[in-house]
Amino acid sequence: MTPESPSLRTGSGAPHAVTLQDVAREAGVSLATASRVLNGSERKVAEAYRERVERVAESLGYTPNMSAQATARGHSPIIALLVADIADPYFGQIAAGVARGADERGLVVTISITERDPERENRILRALRGQRPQGIILAASRADRGAEEGAADAADAELAAFERYGGRVVAFGERPGGSGTRAIVIDNAGGAEELGRRMAALGYRRAIGIGAAEGVRTSDDRLNGFARGFASGGGRLDRIHRGDFRRESGAAAMAAALAEGVEPGTLVFGMSDVVALGAMSAIRGAGREVGADIAVCGFDDVSASGDVSPALTTVRVPLNDAGYQAFRAVVDEDWTQAPLPVEVIVRGSTPRIA
Repeated sequence: MTPESPSLRTGSGAPHAVTLQDVAREAGVSLATASRVLNGSERKVAEAYRERVERVAESLGYTPNMSAQATARGHSPIIALLVADIADPYFGQIAAGVARGADERGLVVTISITERDPERENRILRALRGQRPQGIILAASRADRGAEEGAADAADAELAAFERYGGRVVAFGERPGGSGTRAIVIDNAGGAEELGRRMAALGYRRAIGIGAAEGVRTSDDRLNGFARGFASGGGRLDRIHRGDFRRESGAAAMAAALAEGVEPGTLVFGMSDVVALGAMSAIRGAGREVGADIAVCGFDDVSASGDVSPALTTVRVPLNDAGYQAFRAVVDEDWTQAPLPVEVIVRGSTPRIA
């Protein structure tokens, strides 16, 4: 058996994956001792035995079994991240921050997609609970309880059961079930309110909002905050078109607004940059100009926002840092959230009105 070989030969000559029993036999220790060393048990093992087992495991190419580690430690070396849409750069930046923290601790990040569907989220949580991850991070905004309240209650019950057995749950925004613990709070309302004030100061007086379905917290907070800030400077949010968080939805909502009529000098606020970028595409598709004709602003400051022409006015959120903080909230016993500053970035999509 060479160090490069990840398998051993059976008596019949057929290869098989290296097992814990193989490591124990080669190291000359009991199976229990090998398990304590390689599966992370808190029970002490003599240093000489530990070094021997680790050396043999490396030479044989042994890979620890995560299920065995979960049994020994009470949890697996996994952080489970739940996002609504992996294609959305908002979640990509959060995931990068979580991965940065996990890399520092030698942990693994798994990503599951909820599509903001409580029933789907419930199924994912039930499966994850059986895998015993060290923590679960809920990055997707949830809708306020309504028609799908039963599914949301079931998901909350899964989270509560996960915590009872030592797991930790961290959520973006208000914690499910209203417990309010270990939540990553982004000032969506405050950032949007400041954006509304800045847009009014640039001379805009009429605005159209594009948001998600009513009851989705992130969207509602941003739309309501923007309306307050815009009104404080003499502006008015005339109407809101609703869809979801996808670029295509932003384009469809903007097309509907254009069909109703949009006067030159109107400002469009997309509740996320992805939605705002979709709106910009629809404006161009209708033969209108983004900026001097119809102004557009968004929220998040994803990387594409500065690459389009004209560049998109937005509210910058430190999403990578938010993801990193979510990871720290899972692993740090004495965690407290550091401030996540939001900043209005004015670009060419909202020129000053003379």
